[in-house]
Amino acid sequence: MATKLLHPQTPTSHVLPFSIPSLPKMSRSHTQRPPSFNNSIQFFLPKSNFAIKVAEPSSNIVGANEDEDIATEESPVDYSTITRLKTDINKALEGYNRGIFGMPSEKKSEIEDMVKLLESLNPNPHPTLDLDKLGGCWKLIYSTITILGSRRTKLGLRDFISLGDFLQIIDIVKGKAVNVIMFNVRGLNLFSGKLIIEASFKISTNSRVDISYNTSTIIPDQLMNMFRKNYDILLGIFNPDGWLEITYVDDTLRIGRDDKGNIFILERSKETNL
Repeated sequence: MATKLLHPQTPTSHVLPFSIPSLPKMSRSHTQRPPSFNNSIQFFLPKSNFAIKVAEPSSNIVGANEDEDIATEESPVDYSTITRLKTDINKALEGYNRGIFGMPSEKKSEIEDMVKLLESLNPNPHPTLDLDKLGGCWKLIYSTITILGSRRTKLGLRDFISLGDFLQIIDIVKGKAVNVIMFNVRGLNLFSGKLIIEASFKISTNSRVDISYNTSTIIPDQLMNMFRKNYDILLGIFNPDGWLEITYVDDTLRIGRDDKGNIFILERSKETNL
């Protein structure tokens, strides 16, 4: 039987981001592109072997003079670079369990550099206006939220409980998002369970959503009994309250930054057995 619990008084952070609904069309904010990027400099990503040059307009066009109109068009999306960045991010994350138990600072900086470059190439700068790209099921592949030290020990995540997938299901019709964190319990009788957190949301800008915690449930009861003593710690880690800026989204990947400075990367999932 599922156990319903109330929202704890002092949640500290959350892991999974939310993104959804619709908003009247707004002008694009100048703050959406990271300040370290512009249209007249060469970008370097040392650890990913990327060097992308955005060319300046040329004045040496044959047959052109001051009296002629030269048509210009917005540069097309660089999908080849986006694909290579996604591959590099996945390779960099190998062996780090989504970053949940920490990683070396050098590796963390490498991933953030790639995230910033992807954000600068965002093909959908107004994500909350394009709900079809936001709805459905997503799987977390990286977060800067960590479970370390005494918190990891108290939650049994060192010895007999391991983390499974982190999933997020966004229902754009009902206006809610559900986070599902899977657990596997080792021992004589191996079993699995999950923490389910439901939240509501509302659009605040063309790239940001405000999130409010509603309810949470742990199933089965055996897993709830294991977490009961430290449930506030568990929910404090995964509680979604706050706002989320959607800094990148396409058909397969989504990146968000929350009000506490955390980064989240999620891949679209076809998971249906929840």
